[in-house]
Amino acid sequence: MTRFNIREIWRYPVKSMQGERLETCTLTIGGIALDRGWAVRDEKTQTIRGGKWIAELMLCSARYVDGTTAGAVPHVEITLPDGDLVRSDDAAVNDRLSRALGRAVTLWPLQPAENADHYRIKGLMTGSMAEEMSAMFALDLQPGQPMPDLSDIPPALLAEVSQFASPRGTYFDLYPVHVMTEASLRYLRSIAPDSKIDVRRFRPNLLVADDSGAAQPLETGWLGRDADIGEARLHIAIKTMRCVMATREQPGLPRDGAVMRAMMRETEQCLGVYADVGRPGEIAVGDALTFAD
Repeated sequence: MTRFNIREIWRYPVKSMQGERLETCTLTIGGIALDRGWAVRDEKTQTIRGGKWIAELMLCSARYVDGTTAGAVPHVEITLPDGDLVRSDDAAVNDRLSRALGRAVTLWPLQPAENADHYRIKGLMTGSMAEEMSAMFALDLQPGQPMPDLSDIPPALLAEVSQFASPRGTYFDLYPVHVMTEASLRYLRSIAPDSKIDVRRFRPNLLVADDSGAAQPLETGWLGRDADIGEARLHIAIKTMRCVMATREQPGLPRDGAVMRAMMRETEQCLGVYADVGRPGEIAVGDALTFAD
């Protein structure tokens, strides 16, 4: 029987900026504490947007500033693409971010779910919803490629993200936790041998190691199951549909459409799994991942 354990834990203080590795964390019902506590709003569309639309976000990084508060989350210090630093409590932060990203943006801490207008999609980055979806899923990279299958997304959640940039009260795309195995990375290296495959392209919260040496997406066999890690329990919900962000340039990683084309060809454009938190608790690097059923 294959044994699994947590190899890496990742938290992303600002949506679509570079993440930070943790040794331990608290898994709450809302995911890793303080994960995606901030996001930027595109001022032209008045809508929260991430790296799918503002590629330069992925060239920035952020960290929380201890001893500060911006409401629900601490303030952050952001490293801009040129290496300069700016804090979220700096009066010039929006101007400096806008110059760095090449468009007018404002930086926002997480808002209450009741503030629906904050999360609402008010404008499109392209001419139509069809163009928006095509650009999001990088369908231009492979002519004739169909849209990813969205039928596994629960109808209420799909309706939510059709109206709002993220589930209200969060800056997640869909679910609070994203899990990926090293076996999936090995598989992707085998089908895209000329690409630089790095976990940072896929932005999981948890990277899971195994003792099998398999090169296949092992986590797709976990769908519908409950997984125990440390004090916490996850419910594995759906496959993670990959978007254009996996192709984006990041520090040390070039822009690479071949990564997406390989997933379109071999994995139905999915890699990794999304999960809900069934039982909150502390987890740590090295903890075993075992199944409750």
